[in-house]
Parts: sequence; C-alpha cells; structure tokens
Amino acid sequence: MTITLENDYLKIAVKSKGAELCSVVRKDSQMEYMWSGDPAVWGKTSPILFPIVGTLKDDTYSYGNERYKLSRHGFARDAEFEIVKQEKQEAVFLLKNSADSFKIYPFAFELFIKYLVESDELKVSYEVRNAGTNIMYFSLGAHPAFKVPLTEATVYKDYFLEFNSIEDAGRWPINKEGLIAKVSLPFFNNSSRIDLSHELFEKDALVFKDIHSHKVSLKTDRDTHGLDFYFNGFSYLGLWAAKGGDFVCIEPWCGIADSVDHNQQFTEKEGVQTLPANDGWVREWKIRPY
Repeated sequence: MTITLENDYLKIAVKSKGAELCSVVRKDSQMEYMWSGDPAVWGKTSPILFPIVGTLKDDTYSYGNERYKLSRHGFARDAEFEIVKQEKQEAVFLLKNSADSFKIYPFAFELFIKYLVESDELKVSYEVRNAGTNIMYFSLGAHPAFKVPLTEATVYKDYFLEFNSIEDAGRWPINKEGLIAKVSLPFFNNSSRIDLSHELFEKDALVFKDIHSHKVSLKTDRDTHGLDFYFNGFSYLGLWAAKGGDFVCIEPWCGIADSVDHNQQFTEKEGVQTLPANDGWVREWKIRPY
C-alpha cells in the first residue's frame, strides 16, 4: 500500500512496506527528487536500517548466551508497517516485535516512523520504544536515495555535496565482507565539498565517523535546483550510490557496521544504542527541495 501526503509546496509518497519514502515532488516545478527504485540497479528508495546498520561479522551476533543471525541493515526495511495515523500532511507507521522477530532479535520494541510535510520541508522522525523489561540494544539509520541528475540539462558529474562546516574527517573503508577497516584514510582535507562521480563509490559507501556538519546540500552550478538535507544527533554518515545508479544516498546513522576485529558481542558493538525498559528514543532528519 502506498499513501500520499501533500500541502501547497510538496507531495510525497510512502509505502507501507518498510515505511519507505518513494517520492518527493515539489509542486511549483513538478520536479521529482527521489530515485526511481529501478530494480535492475537498486530496487530500494529509502530503506529504514533497524535494528542494525550495515553488516555484522559473519552476519552473526551474540547476546546473553545465545547467537543470532541477522542480515545486512536488519529486517525493518522489508517488513510491513501498520499505518497508525494518516492525515493530509502527516502519517505515522508502526512496526512491533513478533514471534518471527524474536528468533533473530530478542527484544520487545515499537518502531514509529513519522512523515510530516510542513511548508516546503519534509520531516522524517524515528521513535523507538522499549516494550520489554530489560535494556534494549539497537542501531538505526536512514538511507534515502536522491535523484541525480535532477534535470535533463545536467549530468551526474555536474553535482556536488556541500557541507555547512569545514570538514577534515577521514573515510573508513569497507572490505568485501562489508566490515569496517581498523584505520581510516584521508578524505576531506579541510574542505566542505564532495564532487560527485560514479567512480567515487566503486569501493562501496563512503563512511565517516567525525562529521561536524548538521546540514549537507545537493547542488550544481549549472542549475538552480537542489536540496538541503538536515541531520542532527546522528553519530555517523554514509554516502553511497549503486554502480551506474543515477542517485546519491545521504545516510545519517546511529550505529555502524562491525569492524573487522569485532568480538560479535551485541552489547559491545560500536555505535549501539541502549534504551531502558519503558523508555523512548527519537531522531529526525528533514529535507528542503528547491
């Protein structure tokens, strides 16, 4: 099922499967800002990464005295969400634990995804609630894919990402098993701009741990159209595109893939979030397409 939200500025579409954003159109230009989800390249558009971000070592983790198998990015992106609120400009989706989820993730939870169109911005918020009696461990990340190029008069290499702060963070390489290297490689070198190219993502995503910015903009000097992406409270940032894909994913994360030497203990996983019983956790990102 796909639902639409709109106001005078924006019209968006969200699928109930994965609570996945699949369209953002600015009404005055009728311009689409989301990747099409072409399955021949990459069939997703904005998957939710929960209860892990990235890959586990051997797709396995230990909690208590048990070992569990969990595939890359977790199960929420492929789950059917319940629509618990639907109005003209706002919708809320809910995923709860189930008998099947307990087999791979031993925590009782509620995951709410809220979409709100407000003026010329789309706000996307995540709320995790611990519905169990023990401390809950989880990671969560966003993975929206934005269309590049945005107009027929431009090409992929015309675009760049511009951060609102000067950055000096290194890139953390990902090996062929999807695990994070122990040492970073120089990347930003006191700059705030990344020029896009398909070659940029030949060795998987660009992963950063030490970004100071809370805003990144997708721009081109050859056109006035682009978007501002705001993210606060996320410890990590990934940037990615599939081979030959005409898009770029801007991915704020609270969590990260296992390192190559991780001991597979879930409670000791880098970036793992801890949530006491009956408590809640919230993060939000927003975009302003123009």
